[in-house]
Amino acid sequence: MKIAVDAMGGDSAPREVVEGAYLALKEFNIETILVGIPDRIQSEIRRLGISDVDFEIREAKQVVQMGESPTKSARSKQDSSIRVALELVKKSEASAAFTAGDTGGTFAAALFVLKKMRDVQRPAIAAVVPTLKGFTVMVDVGANLNPRAQHIFQFGIMGSIYSEVLFGKVNPTLGLLNVGSEDSKGTEALINSHELFSKTDLNFIGNIEGSSIFQGTSDVVVSDGFSGNVALKVSESVSSMISTLLRNEFSGSVKGKIGYLFLREGINAMRRKTDYSEYGAAPLLGLNGICTIGHGRSNAKTIKNAIRTTHELVKKDLSSKLQDNISKYSSIYSPSSSDVGWRLWNQIKGGIFSGDESDKKDV
Repeated sequence: MKIAVDAMGGDSAPREVVEGAYLALKEFNIETILVGIPDRIQSEIRRLGISDVDFEIREAKQVVQMGESPTKSARSKQDSSIRVALELVKKSEASAAFTAGDTGGTFAAALFVLKKMRDVQRPAIAAVVPTLKGFTVMVDVGANLNPRAQHIFQFGIMGSIYSEVLFGKVNPTLGLLNVGSEDSKGTEALINSHELFSKTDLNFIGNIEGSSIFQGTSDVVVSDGFSGNVALKVSESVSSMISTLLRNEFSGSVKGKIGYLFLREGINAMRRKTDYSEYGAAPLLGLNGICTIGHGRSNAKTIKNAIRTTHELVKKDLSSKLQDNISKYSSIYSPSSSDVGWRLWNQIKGGIFSGDESDKKDV
């Protein structure tokens, strides 16, 4: 089955997207459906001199721009490239969708089209971050800025399954990102989610601080979307800063250039270790279908690897495994029917943006 690729998503779309799709086909034999404005896509195919591949192209007349209101774009741009790509997944014409476009717009469109899995209260974004021990899954990294305890608890379940599927880790360790290791630290949501995790057979190791993320203390780091997004952006900036400092030092003098010759292999290895393009895609966990998001600055190499990662998640049946485990643990966070707030929740949870106004603001 083909991957529906939003050809118009990203800072350098459709140029880098088309090239990335071509590389994915040549290197991994993964077929794609390019979704977007046909004339622009065809123009890039000609510019790249691609004559040995007849890409399937689906027309979309609109594009969700970076910074647009997510809810507004989801409602008003029903012929956007990301919306059309997601519709292909819903109709089973594609096995998954990928975009390097606006995260908020993608999240909102995915909720409208694919909707949430059964028992999932809020989908979340999972990202892979490099550590001293390999890679760690961090979830949520931006979809839910102010989640409740039961939401964070579900993020942890989904992050653990994603780690198992992506890296083959059995019973991965799970740490709750907080301001201290003590059970009593943090916001009410964090304290309560700690209690929920403690009631399960998940490999929960308790609270971890930000300094532990890149030490590889846990295989999965679960957090609210605000803290997770800040941590992710800091890690990207630190990696970029280190690369720039090293380049400046080595190019500043003859001794530096000579030193680089001896250290080049190690520096290149470090660069590969911290290169987000090796995976290229962060999935939206908790939807009825697979949708992954890439960095807006994604180049052709990143797009290629993102398509490969998306394809692997389909092959490894991520969606079914998430659904099975969410349902398995649902009794732990399901409130009693006497809880008035939860009775209200149960009345409206079938709709898009279930819950209070904060659900809408988080998207």
